[in-house]
Amino acid sequence: MLEIIIDKNQEEEKIALLENGNLIEYYDNNLKENRNEGNIYLGIVKDIIPGMQSAFVDIGTEKNSFIHLKDILPKVDETKEKQDLSLKISDVIKPNQKILVQVKKDSNEQKGARVSTHINLPGRYTVLMPDVNIITISQKIEEKAEQQKLIEIVKNNISNNNGAIIRTSAKGKEKEIIEDIKNLENKWQKIKETFKNQEKHLNEGKLLYKAENIVQKMIIDLSGKNIEKITVNNKQENDDIVKFIEENIKNSNIKVEYLEKPNILSEYYIDKQLEKISKRKIWLKCGGFITIDKTEALTAIDVNTGKYTGNKDIEQTIYTVNKEATIEIAKQLRLRDIGGIIIIDYIDMKNQINKQKIEELLKERLKEDRSKTQVEGFTKLDLMEMTRKHICSHKE
Repeated sequence: MLEIIIDKNQEEEKIALLENGNLIEYYDNNLKENRNEGNIYLGIVKDIIPGMQSAFVDIGTEKNSFIHLKDILPKVDETKEKQDLSLKISDVIKPNQKILVQVKKDSNEQKGARVSTHINLPGRYTVLMPDVNIITISQKIEEKAEQQKLIEIVKNNISNNNGAIIRTSAKGKEKEIIEDIKNLENKWQKIKETFKNQEKHLNEGKLLYKAENIVQKMIIDLSGKNIEKITVNNKQENDDIVKFIEENIKNSNIKVEYLEKPNILSEYYIDKQLEKISKRKIWLKCGGFITIDKTEALTAIDVNTGKYTGNKDIEQTIYTVNKEATIEIAKQLRLRDIGGIIIIDYIDMKNQINKQKIEELLKERLKEDRSKTQVEGFTKLDLMEMTRKHICSHKE
């Protein structure tokens, strides 16, 4: 059973996702910070920066956003061909030119938002990629026959000038996928029409489409995964959720309950689970532990035997700790919403079969994560390298 608990006041919104009472995702959303990731804007090109093949774009926010040449040129399937980066950005866009852009990464204290002309419109079963002839499928759908079936469904029902990413939730669906594509293409058409109607009259950037917030994204992503209940202590938020479900989730059985209490997270006895999120060191049941250290460039996770001595077989002792650590690491990445490059320093294993088992276990556990993950495997220095995309935009 999946359940969402939302504790909201004027300054912040705490969102907890529980599975059978256990905390598996948590987001602390500062409502005073503007989160614009996913929003689509009419942008006006300002300063061109030839040396960086980039430009600043006014999207109507406090800071001008930043766009790179590769985010302006037509998107290509990088497994088959490469973009022509010999072009100069000044040959592609000009100052005062109006362009349609989407925020890919929010601004922070030092930098403005990063934007792109490559638009993604997420739906329940697909992600529409306008003006792109690429159809890809979630890595979590592994059966070749199912992959081919879903790709054919999308190909036969999407416009010639559009591409799509087929989401994991599309598995086993057909009519729902077709309807999803139709809704997304209608949404895209309205956005284009709004841009066309306003570009002649506006002299500053303007928001044209607001992306779903954290809760709405969760509802869309989890609607096919037995989510049963949403409990919230804010009446307006309660009403907004009910309306969103009615408009976006057909035949929904999700129960939304308004609970007028100041701190409803404590009602579900997850305070101790929340404390674990802020700790650098996390103990494993076997007696070993992991440490999580976040830097600006990457997140480093170290695995240690700690108090665990195991048996006389040192290799088996090490494997036991690494195995338990892998399960906990996959859990913590999702729980803390850690994104970017992640390096895991496992205890050194001499047995190649054990190393392979650990890598396979990590991949298997990451399938439970809603976010996109990519495990690159062990490097020459015996470090596990992987990446994960944030679900919630962070200001770091």
